[in-house]
Amino acid sequence: MKYQDINSYAMFFSASFTQDFLRKSYLNQNIDQADQKSYQNCYPFIYYLEHGKIYYQQAQQAPLIIQPILLFYGYVHLIKACILSKDPNYPETTSVLAHGVSSRKRKKQQYRFMEDDVKFQKTGLFPFISDKLFHMKQLEGDKVTMQELLTNIPELSPLFFQLEKKKTFTEVKRDKDCLYISDKVLDSFHMTEKRFEDYLLTKFHVPFSITQSDGKLHLLETEGNNFSSKEMLPFRFNILEKQFFFPTNKGALIHFPEILIHYLLLYNLSMIARYETEWWSELLKMMPNNDFPFIQSFLKTTITKGPYLIYEYLVRGRES
Repeated sequence: MKYQDINSYAMFFSASFTQDFLRKSYLNQNIDQADQKSYQNCYPFIYYLEHGKIYYQQAQQAPLIIQPILLFYGYVHLIKACILSKDPNYPETTSVLAHGVSSRKRKKQQYRFMEDDVKFQKTGLFPFISDKLFHMKQLEGDKVTMQELLTNIPELSPLFFQLEKKKTFTEVKRDKDCLYISDKVLDSFHMTEKRFEDYLLTKFHVPFSITQSDGKLHLLETEGNNFSSKEMLPFRFNILEKQFFFPTNKGALIHFPEILIHYLLLYNLSMIARYETEWWSELLKMMPNNDFPFIQSFLKTTITKGPYLIYEYLVRGRES
């Protein structure tokens, strides 16, 4: 099943299909009373997706000034459907209903979005989804900047090169069982070919070997598996180019799932659109620096990629 657009969720708007989907998910996790809990959660799951879909449809028609708010709430509803597929008792406490991250108070003078950051909280939705969906423990008080987050979205790589002369991703060519990457990544990662192979082998469980020739690294599958997963970090899938890309730098977020990256960016942008009305309005009208094109390009990307990432997550869970 290939994702086309927000309407690709149509199969989940069948109670019998969704109940079976949830039951299998709970059974795969050895959760007790899978039949009963899938019955109880069938309609909440559907309603999460339905609300999310409506928010995204409205965002597609809305002016940019309110898009972040609609997209954030739409994205959160889709994420809650993912949570319900993993945790039949969600939400058990009110603590998981908070955002789970905070944005700093802004200085009115010389504020730059790219330099802004968000801070991880001990409780709330963000640490909850990190743990439930990806088995990651976020550290309370850790911060991440908007620049760091944006550089990990492959669709924005051309804009980084155009505006800041930074190459954030390099394309990955594919031919049957082999992936090809420019061997320049060895220099940027400060690794030998063997060290790079060992590094990748620790990150995902597809057996392969690496050879180097003609200025490229050749990643060859060795046990008949295939590089098909759309969540094969540190590779990232570009939905515009329909192919994998590889980061050119070994940054702190290189293994951060993109679902979490979009959540953090949308959270901060929605807070700005709601509470920093003067700065937000002036940015959209005056376009004084690189902030505007990066924000605009991200919103244009996430309006299609956000639902795509959630869909891929749900479908992978169904097929596993």
